[in-house]
Amino acid sequence: QVQLVESGGGLVQAGGSLRLSCAASDRTFSTCAMGWFRQAPGKEREFVAAISGSGGNAFYVDSVKGRFTISRDNGKNTVYLQMNALKPEDTATYYCAAELSKCNSYSAYVTPDDYDYWGQGTQVTVSS
Repeated sequence: QVQLVESGGGLVQAGGSLRLSCAASDRTFSTCAMGWFRQAPGKEREFVAAISGSGGNAFYVDSVKGRFTISRDNGKNTVYLQMNALKPEDTATYYCAAELSKCNSYSAYVTPDDYDYWGQGTQVTVSS
């Protein structure tokens, strides 16, 4: 059973930083796109960032550009989301996602339907 395990969420004041981690149980993910999504209460799941299998291509939602950075360490089967200058509107449950159906090293995806596996989520709360 493939698993994605997120960690690193918590409570932080506005302007602060957090780093989320997502560890994959299968080395296959090291060649596939991975992404971060978030969902706030009463809202739909929203794309945050995605990274290609090689790590050479990354995409971000406009609201986090310049503040968040997605990266990966394929040797550790782990993807990270460094979040700086956090705002109260960043408060949400953050989910890691991985795709295995295409697995080319250069593509990354922004829609939930492109991903095959999801983590359990980690809560990020930003106080004003």
